[in-house]
Amino acid sequence: MKHFRFYTKQDILNITHLRRYETKLGEKLRTPDHEKDLSSQLAESSARYVLFGIPEDVGVRANHGRGGADTAWLPFLKSFVNIQSCDRLTGDEIIMLGQFDFSDIEQLIDANAKSYEERIDALRHAVSNIIDGEVEELVKLITAAGKTPIAIGGGHNNTYPLIKGAAKGLHKGGKIDKPTINAVNVDAHADFRISEGRHSGNGFRYAMEESYLKRYAVVGLHENYNSQSMMDDLYSNLNIQYVSFEDIFILEKLNFRQAIAQAFSFTDEDYTGVELDLDSIREILSSAMSPTGITTIHARQYMVFAGANPKIAYLHIAEGATKLDDGREDEQTGKLIAYLVTDFVKSALS
Repeated sequence: MKHFRFYTKQDILNITHLRRYETKLGEKLRTPDHEKDLSSQLAESSARYVLFGIPEDVGVRANHGRGGADTAWLPFLKSFVNIQSCDRLTGDEIIMLGQFDFSDIEQLIDANAKSYEERIDALRHAVSNIIDGEVEELVKLITAAGKTPIAIGGGHNNTYPLIKGAAKGLHKGGKIDKPTINAVNVDAHADFRISEGRHSGNGFRYAMEESYLKRYAVVGLHENYNSQSMMDDLYSNLNIQYVSFEDIFILEKLNFRQAIAQAFSFTDEDYTGVELDLDSIREILSSAMSPTGITTIHARQYMVFAGANPKIAYLHIAEGATKLDDGREDEQTGKLIAYLVTDFVKSALS
């Protein structure tokens, strides 16, 4: 994993605001020992979760999207390490592994692409030939050791290597008979576009076509922003279940909790990856920010519901930004992600 930077304990303490008579998560989070084999450390650790960042927007830009998905990781990290350590979440349960850094790839493409079309081709090539492989390798290692990855994005292109890596790792670890898992995704978009080269809009398609993804449930699709051809593909596939935002909140055919329960009922016979695209949340900064969507409370309820499931393959929170290429900024995105991660972990541990 050429592009992965492992954190040290001092890295975490440097951004943790220490205070007398209080203990912050940053003081309790575990970090890897660089002198020892990582696979052995993970297998021997009593920690249940392994947290890492994928701060890149290569996949978003490869999907003709607005850059900025690479900006949420560090604000999240600074918020997360300064949460209070308490009985429900001490920090001992989590290994803070580190982060990917693919910035050299983006700089190289920007410096050398001679046209917009050439740039898109180069970005898609980078996703499929560099990013996918490195993310998959790390996730496979984590899941084979019996731990649950928590990945903070980055673009939703990373769902493909997360599914593929988790399926392979769970299979290697003896948890499943063959390398295939399910996924639940709360998202304004199905990310099931055609296989036209890897980007943030087709990760689930690639994973299903290669049989790493068996069943896929997506909640909260915005009818205005999913093409008819893609919706036809979703409707005709018996291994896919979906419910739109309009069905839940406008037509009120079912409520949000019922939609989430229905999704997990569809997928819970096998290990399931949990996906949340922050563009599904109203007015949260992302590449596809929207004035309408679920609330932050809905997102937190989803994390609590998902965390209680005993067969979770991984958690992936994608597409959030604190600064977009068009200049819009919102530092609160990082703090929101910190709330979502703690809700998920607390629910699983309670």
